[in-house]
Amino acid sequence: MTASDPQLRIANLERELHWAQLKIHSLEERWRQHLIKLFGPKSETLSSLQLELLAEEEPSATRDEVEAEARREPITRIPARERKPHPGRKPLPDNLPRVEEVIPCATCTCASCGEQTAVIGYDESELLDVEPAHYFVRVTKREKRACRRCENATVIAAPLAERIVEKGLASDAVVIDTVVAKYCDHLPLYRQAVMLEREAGVEIGRATLDGWVMRVGELLAPVIAAMRRDLLNASYLQADETTVPVQMHDQRGENHQAYLWQYGKPGGETVFEFCLGRGREGPRKFLGQWEGVLQTDGYAAYDDVGGPKLVQVGCWAHARRKFVDAVKLNPQDPEAIAMVTRMDALFLIDRDARQRELSAEERLAQRRQYAEEWLTAIRETSLRLSREALPKSALGQAVTYTLNQWPKLCRCFDYAEVELSNNLAENSMRPIALGRKNWLHVGSPQSGPKVAAIFSVVESCRRLGVPVKDYLSAVLPGLNRRTLSQVSNLTPARWAASRG
Repeated sequence: MTASDPQLRIANLERELHWAQLKIHSLEERWRQHLIKLFGPKSETLSSLQLELLAEEEPSATRDEVEAEARREPITRIPARERKPHPGRKPLPDNLPRVEEVIPCATCTCASCGEQTAVIGYDESELLDVEPAHYFVRVTKREKRACRRCENATVIAAPLAERIVEKGLASDAVVIDTVVAKYCDHLPLYRQAVMLEREAGVEIGRATLDGWVMRVGELLAPVIAAMRRDLLNASYLQADETTVPVQMHDQRGENHQAYLWQYGKPGGETVFEFCLGRGREGPRKFLGQWEGVLQTDGYAAYDDVGGPKLVQVGCWAHARRKFVDAVKLNPQDPEAIAMVTRMDALFLIDRDARQRELSAEERLAQRRQYAEEWLTAIRETSLRLSREALPKSALGQAVTYTLNQWPKLCRCFDYAEVELSNNLAENSMRPIALGRKNWLHVGSPQSGPKVAAIFSVVESCRRLGVPVKDYLSAVLPGLNRRTLSQVSNLTPARWAASRG
């Protein structure tokens, strides 16, 4: 053995020890991440203790510099978050009908002289009350007429009103209540069947209830096509996707993981599309040759879709969320805390614009005026951390995501109408997530587009502030007999506009 052999062995052992320590650190981080996912807080806001760590443990700056960084805000006019006083009891809505009840005094004579007292006024109080659902059987008798003089006279009868489920057992109101209960209140059909039997003494099978729901989804298909055409006339859309289990009936006994893709415009309608896969074919088919601004998360399936002039824009909330995950894993990591603080400053700019009711163009000018220094700090810190952090660590993954998405993230500051985040699209997915915990899966691949149609109408009505029951009651009866031009005017947005 040469003299250098012990040194070589020591170097190899040190290298192996270093990688073993990195592996242990990575496994510990993954385990903490799993525990946080199961039991940890869901909030993405930083505590005051974490902000104080910036002043105590940042290795690359003095205490005074970090304190200034933590306190710095992009706009001095932004008011601090204050705990608002309790507004007190809110009055009941004026549109609710009032049913008056007069309670007379126990005695109508004066206690002093015995004379009859007069009513001089009332002490009024209001209570929210309810009448339980009242089920009844509506008996419809159509008048039939015939001529008594003519031997070959034909019998005529009054026509039936248009119905959602022709020759069905339930009225339109019951069918709509079933749809709304499932897709707004997340009540699966088997629970609704139990409730009908308990409240009305009527036994209706789940298959019958499912037939009502699928009929509604089928009728809404042309409305959804009109909504899609309206969306593709917009210059800016947000998109997102989520999983939905589907029964395949292929004797395997397992659900297939399908997807609901959502495309919508902030403040406008949104359309869900059902696809069995998560590939690029879904958005490519929906968008066609559309050439607007598309805001998504970092999922690669949205790349190379639409027309050649389509512009991809990123989501700052997704970038921030990954650094928040790093803070949750390592609450004393000043680098991750500082990155979250800087990204919060970007959102403060938009919060100030909303509070001051600025137009989209004024908000864009404000972004450009105040965000440049924050963007520079985020990019420079990300480049430095990419050389220092472990690639598979939470901090390393957050940095990698931010740098990979950097061109798309910066485009948020190029277009006036574009939001900083895709959160509006994500919020539209929450009813689906709640529904999955209750109705568990979609019954078949053929049912998927019908379910997507119902979700599209329900979510669009919620965004527009349209009562979904009123809309469905007005639009569904006879919808299959309307022309395409008539259907185009029955989307939630156009229907609401027609009502003034």
